[in-house]
Amino acid sequence: MESLQEMSQFLNLDTRLDLKTIALEHVLSVTGSAEGRELLLKLPDILTQLIALTQDSSAAISKDAALALINITGDEAGASAFLLISETQSKNEKQTYNLIHVCMRFIMDKESTLADPCCMILSNMTRPLHLVDRIMSLIEKSGYSWDSIVAAFTAKQYNNTGAKLHYLGSVFSNLSQSSHVRRYLTDRDHNVIQRLLPFTEYEDSIVRRGGIVGTLKNCCFDIENHEWLLSPEVDILTYLLLPLAGPEEFDDEDNDKLPVSLQYLPETKKREQDLDIRIMLLEALTQLCSTKKGREILRKNNTYVILREYHKWEKNKNALLACENVVDILIRTEEEIGLDNLKDVEVPSEYTEKFHKMDQDFISNT
Repeated sequence: MESLQEMSQFLNLDTRLDLKTIALEHVLSVTGSAEGRELLLKLPDILTQLIALTQDSSAAISKDAALALINITGDEAGASAFLLISETQSKNEKQTYNLIHVCMRFIMDKESTLADPCCMILSNMTRPLHLVDRIMSLIEKSGYSWDSIVAAFTAKQYNNTGAKLHYLGSVFSNLSQSSHVRRYLTDRDHNVIQRLLPFTEYEDSIVRRGGIVGTLKNCCFDIENHEWLLSPEVDILTYLLLPLAGPEEFDDEDNDKLPVSLQYLPETKKREQDLDIRIMLLEALTQLCSTKKGREILRKNNTYVILREYHKWEKNKNALLACENVVDILIRTEEEIGLDNLKDVEVPSEYTEKFHKMDQDFISNT
């Protein structure tokens, strides 16, 4: 603790570069352990200095400061601490201590070398649900519109320094836990969600792909949007099913019922390789089965045959269970279901526990 406190005097922007470099390297090394990060949280002056140092004129200093922030915000306590600083600290002529605003400025700066690290910082900070709305408020005061942020993410090459902004996908996924963000994503006038859909098949980055699938899954929780999401205007079903589809051949009758993009797939077609992403896709489909209209659209588009072949291929018990949850709904008639909105069903707690135990038994049994 004492050595870190001593380091603080060398972490100012106007400190001699060689001394500042040594002090920052020491702090960065401390962030590599849970004990070290806990220690730093007791030294708010250093946390504030790290935010300032991301704005240092030295590229090496600003990079090391950003790396330290990535490590610290990876813990919920660290994310909370930096959010509090961002909400309460004022700015001066040289720099701001609002980390959210700092990150947004670097992300949106096409010449910034810190765009990707800042995306990672925001991804860390937006992960805890109880912080999302507060961070949302700061982002909306950063001077950048949501349209411009989405445009940066979806641009073929937005940043001139080679930054990819893949972790913005995770930021969108985390923020879409908020109904406020989901309302923007599903606004009929902005066409935002349509711009994100192609990234469910983005091969170059599992982070970007997973972030967008997580975003789509969250948007599927709002049943009032289901009919629109499943309409030709959005066609979300195609983008949820395509990663689960393989190279299997179907007869003409089955093919004709499938969305056009899923018909006659090539022999080289591969399924999504990441387990977590596959489960999120299945969970999104489950949400779309909540209403009678949604179930009818999934049946009409022959969702069952894609899931049938996927079930034969899948080996993981959790994913198999998620798949069976969808299939069990689709193979039942509406007369058997007897309810328009499945979310209206109130399941007694004792049955909830029983069903949970049955699921766990299924997953654990080999």
